[in-house]
Amino acid sequence: MTSQPAPGERYQSFSQFYPHYIHEHSNRTCRRIHIVGSALVLGIMVFSVATLNPWWLLLMPVVGYGFAWVGHFFFEKNRPATFTYPLWSLMGDWRMFFETVSGKRKF
Repeated sequence: MTSQPAPGERYQSFSQFYPHYIHEHSNRTCRRIHIVGSALVLGIMVFSVATLNPWWLLLMPVVGYGFAWVGHFFFEKNRPATFTYPLWSLMGDWRMFFETVSGKRKF
């Protein structure tokens, strides 16, 4: 289990937060849904640039958060960290994504 701040306190750094973030993604299906959602977000970004159509960029948060929240609500059965730590959660998602695609973290 990860060390959590006392009630009413918050994590003071991303390095303190990240182990908690990983623990909140213990369910393999939830992690996989996150990775797929992040990959689709990158694909949307590439497609938007390739077609010179910035309207596609509006789908990025819908797809990214949509996939992540499905993973949390239906598989992990916890509350997404985005609601409490929005920036660190986004940073954690991309760190977990790159650790996974680089083979440092199991898919």
